[in-house]
Amino acid sequence: MANRIAGPVVAVVLDPHPAAILRPDRVPPKLTWIERRAELLSQIDTDFLVVVPTNQAFLNLSAAEFFESLVKETLSAKGIVEGPNFFFGRGREGNIETLQTLCGEAEIELAIADSSIDNDAMISSTRIRQQLEAGNLEAAVQMLGHPHQIRGRVVRGDGRGAGIGFPTANLSEIDVLVPAVGVYGGYAIHDGVRYPAAIHIGPNPTFNNRSERKVEVHVMDYTGDLYDQTLQVDFVSRVRDIARFESAEALVAQLQLDIASVRTSLEKIENGKIENAKSENNTNLK
Repeated sequence: MANRIAGPVVAVVLDPHPAAILRPDRVPPKLTWIERRAELLSQIDTDFLVVVPTNQAFLNLSAAEFFESLVKETLSAKGIVEGPNFFFGRGREGNIETLQTLCGEAEIELAIADSSIDNDAMISSTRIRQQLEAGNLEAAVQMLGHPHQIRGRVVRGDGRGAGIGFPTANLSEIDVLVPAVGVYGGYAIHDGVRYPAAIHIGPNPTFNNRSERKVEVHVMDYTGDLYDQTLQVDFVSRVRDIARFESAEALVAQLQLDIASVRTSLEKIENGKIENAKSENNTNLK
């Protein structure tokens, strides 16, 4: 549509989530932060991301006022793409039929995008959250179309990981949804460089820590001090549940298996990407 009407592709998001104002005790955990969302949108040729500051005055706008203020005056939209379950305006009074009427009156083109379907149900942020909270990482990644990413500040831990040869970066101030307790494989991103990583979420029962839910990242192939720096972590695969081991030696043996498993799974994924790229290139050549 943007190419046809000779305009930029503009994505619009509300921040914070309206629930943070309307029902702050029931705000769903975030899947991304604004900068991450802009990064993902740029990968699909979005030219601009417009962030609308959500406040009570904005939420009090009627559907017609919302359309007039945001769509016509602020954005000067020539075309809109929306999903079939879009609601807008005070009390969610406007729906996709309302939007069709308003766009028709304003001579703004409207396209209603088909919902993406997985297992005969619409893919939604709610379903993705449910999968992450249940530890079904692969299902969540499949629906997202990319790894689930968190970020946090590296803080001092108890040093046990370094003491057994597996130092970890302990993350705090994480502002998005953290997957269920378990051991995962993925990547740690620091200064724009991606490092293979094994991620442990939850307590450390081997050391009699049975309640504290920590996020510890063993960054492979990295030497240096990450303390007090921001680390981004991509979750790619689930390795196993957490468990209590009878000794530090037994834990070390399991960690070695975990790291080998993470490397193998990441290599398979990367090799699969290469093969898919080759296949696409061959198809294009044909």
